[in-house]
Amino acid sequence: MDRILIHRLAVFAHHGVLPEENTLGQRFYLSLEARLDLGEAGRRDDIAATVSYADLAALSHAIATQRRFRLIEALAETIAAEALAAFPALAAITVRVDKPGAPVPLVLDGVAVEVTRTRRG
Repeated sequence: MDRILIHRLAVFAHHGVLPEENTLGQRFYLSLEARLDLGEAGRRDDIAATVSYADLAALSHAIATQRRFRLIEALAETIAAEALAAFPALAAITVRVDKPGAPVPLVLDGVAVEVTRTRRG
């Protein structure tokens, strides 16, 4: 299966369990791997035969910045579900949410979750 990849789309949002995270906000990075057949788009050189990575990125950005989630798992799940609903050509999607500023009392570069969802039926 072919893939459209979006690497580390930066968003500033207010997700988290702690009150400070919801008040101050922080940076998150969204990465997506959309799986679909790109053969027709490649042969015809026609955007109508694919999923626009700009549209996929815009959908993800809107979800991350216009809604609030306590868990980055919920953010990833919502992006995956809404992408599959919005783009019928997608067979599957993997969404990774990186949270570099996670409030953990340890030295680390960040935390991340990754979910993969496939179209049913």
